[in-house]
Amino acid sequence: MSAEIKEYLEKGAVVLDVRTQEEWNEGHSEGAKHIVLTVIPLNVDEIKSWNKPVIAVCRSGARSGQATQFLQNHGIDVINGGPWGDVDQYL
Repeated sequence: MSAEIKEYLEKGAVVLDVRTQEEWNEGHSEGAKHIVLTVIPLNVDEIKSWNKPVIAVCRSGARSGQATQFLQNHGIDVINGGPWGDVDQYL
């Protein structure tokens, strides 16, 4: 898992945190983008406009897994980074 995360970060990937506002407020990765999972479908065009690979993260990896599947279906180059702390250590 970590090799893929590093590879994506080297490609300039955007870390996309899909947790709730409360969770985000408690702590998040510097430079990460925050779009709550439930509104991801409304923000596909914005995510596409970044023109970068994406690493989706949440608390456990379940919600970021859902976001990853959805975004892949929309042609976005995205991987599930799992818990945000796992990705944060590489930033």
